[in-house]
Amino acid sequence: MSALEWFAHKPLGGGIFWIQERFYESGNRANIWLVRGSQRDVVIDAGLGLRSLPDYLRDAGLLTPAESAGPRPLLAVATHVHFDHSGGLQHFEEVAVHSAEAAALLRGDNYEAVTWLSDREVARPPRPGWSARQFRVPPVRPSRLLQEGDVINLGDRQLTVMHMPGHSRGSICLHDKDRKILFSGDVVYDGSMIDWLPYSRISDYVTSCQRLMDLVDRGLVEKVLPGHFNIFGAERLYRLASSYISQAGVCHKISTCAMRSIASIALRVANSRISSQ
Repeated sequence: MSALEWFAHKPLGGGIFWIQERFYESGNRANIWLVRGSQRDVVIDAGLGLRSLPDYLRDAGLLTPAESAGPRPLLAVATHVHFDHSGGLQHFEEVAVHSAEAAALLRGDNYEAVTWLSDREVARPPRPGWSARQFRVPPVRPSRLLQEGDVINLGDRQLTVMHMPGHSRGSICLHDKDRKILFSGDVVYDGSMIDWLPYSRISDYVTSCQRLMDLVDRGLVEKVLPGHFNIFGAERLYRLASSYISQAGVCHKISTCAMRSIASIALRVANSRISSQ
């Protein structure tokens, strides 16, 4: 299967494109965002990597400016290293990730990447004989380590890094302050926030949600482009963040601790099988 078959995109205007993996039929299917600038293009998250995303962007004509001056430099930014967001980083020459998860990406740590993919989630295999048992996030050497407050300069637009741990220890949002757009990764999306993975932390998540609410209070976000599901606005963002904080009590912490233990055991078993293949 070619990259043109595997991916599909939708232009949102303003130099932003929404890209998805057509045949990965799962709630874990991540949104991929292409943001075009006057001097640099940025891909936010990269999907599973079963087909080459840069090939798709090139073949679909998304990397060539209207004046046909040739493609601009392309940077892939991972909002975090979980497999559904980082598997495709292997196909990019320039990769950026928060420093807290850089080592995991460099060693191809499929425990921290929370790699669990099943055959039933892939409606059409990317090549003959492919099996989900073969899938893993390969080691990738980041070319740029991100920190809170860093700015990714695209020329006519800037994306500010906001370190928002909780879902994972290196989770980030990217904030286009001028356009009041937040690329939120898995920090927040229109669904239940996951805080029971090996490197999740409820107290960090509460702090991150407080920051999200503050962005809304200050009128700094009007549109959220999340890591999963649909786009939403500031009012919904505030509701999702405040709801998480209100539910993060003792009972939630106890149940989350139990779920984290189960998830950790399952991941270690799954990854020991991968290592033995």
